[in-house]
Amino acid sequence: QVQLVESGGGLVQAGGSLRLSCAVSGNIFSINAMGWFRRAPGKGREFVATITWRGGSTTYADSVKGRFTISRDNAKKMVYLQMNSLKPDDTGRYYCATLNQWLKPTNIWGQGTQVTVSS
Repeated sequence: QVQLVESGGGLVQAGGSLRLSCAVSGNIFSINAMGWFRRAPGKGREFVATITWRGGSTTYADSVKGRFTISRDNAKKMVYLQMNSLKPDDTGRYYCATLNQWLKPTNIWGQGTQVTVSS
């Protein structure tokens, strides 16, 4: 079984940057891809970015393209989300998750890390 632990969230002013980290442990050989998702207060879960575990191919939500970068370090078993030019609309709890071959989330999620962007 795979376990995920996110870190790196915090309070930042609009225009600032944060880097989120997701530590992966367990049976990493079963992982097809990883993704970051977020949930803003009163809203549903929103896709942010995905990355395949082996090839490193990435996808992004239109709302974060050009501002966020997803990456992974297979040797360290880490997945990162570099967030630049943050906006108040980026506020929410950010989660990493393992993805299936269709890049849809499985039932393996971390506990999340809170990001708050002040205007």
